[in-house]
Amino acid sequence: MNDSKNGDVANSASDAEGTGNDWVPTATAKKKATTFRWIAVLLWVIAIALEVVAIFWLLRQREFVGEDGKLVRNPESGLLETENATAQFPQWAFITLLVFLVVIAILAITGSVLWKKANRLDPARRSETVRFFVQNQLGAIIAIIAFLPLVILIFLNKDMDKGQKTTAGIIGIVLAAAAVALGIDYNPASVEQYTADQSTVIQLLGEDQVVWVDGGSVYHVCEEVSDIQTGSDKRVGTTAEAIEAGKSRLTLKFASEMRACGLAIPANASEIEDALRDIQAGNTDTRLPAPEWADPADAPIKVEDAVPAT
Repeated sequence: MNDSKNGDVANSASDAEGTGNDWVPTATAKKKATTFRWIAVLLWVIAIALEVVAIFWLLRQREFVGEDGKLVRNPESGLLETENATAQFPQWAFITLLVFLVVIAILAITGSVLWKKANRLDPARRSETVRFFVQNQLGAIIAIIAFLPLVILIFLNKDMDKGQKTTAGIIGIVLAAAAVALGIDYNPASVEQYTADQSTVIQLLGEDQVVWVDGGSVYHVCEEVSDIQTGSDKRVGTTAEAIEAGKSRLTLKFASEMRACGLAIPANASEIEDALRDIQAGNTDTRLPAPEWADPADAPIKVEDAVPAT
């Protein structure tokens, strides 16, 4: 590797460690994430619109039974009404309500799936606590908004009979629980996690270049490892391109992979692995150790510590 390339990689490594630019998605990944988010928002808007229609129109439907009686005057309201007439929630409205509940759930869940895919491609920073929480759990929040008022009003509806209220209420609760559960991101990605993976790759290999196959979920440090000898085409690119391809992180078996590929392994590989495991699990305050090489000549790149800010 020539000196010019070494200099470029050194700058990239310094940036990845936080002194300059953090990990950034590719332009294609950014565009795809934006598209997913717009579609998700559209689906959520439709879901909430259906909820509004159900609350302000559908739940107000009623039909009167026993309207063939004589007219009498209600002494409290002063209005005329049919004697012995009772209001009921129409069967057609009940069936329509059940359809609305199912459609709202489908829209909310589909939106959540797309939103979470977008967050994998273009994540938030965990250091921005409020934004990180809202961005990653927005699907669950929307599901609560789309279901909770409607379910409450179903149980408060005075025109439904007991069977209708029980059926619609239970279905609403089950669908709401499913939408919320599927809207939660239990292990959200972060810029810090992707930056740590990128920094590790650069410091171990000397450049931001990894390998993956279409069927895998992680990316690897070299082509000769057994995990990607599947017959599928091997893809080579940057960590950002691997994320764009749907690979969530750097494999934690990088040391054995480097050994299989005949590459020098840092003496503190296990410490780096433990730190990466913590960071990938969400503990982004964990310090990522620099590789320690038995022979300094084995280091593929030399990266100096940043000068502390004054």
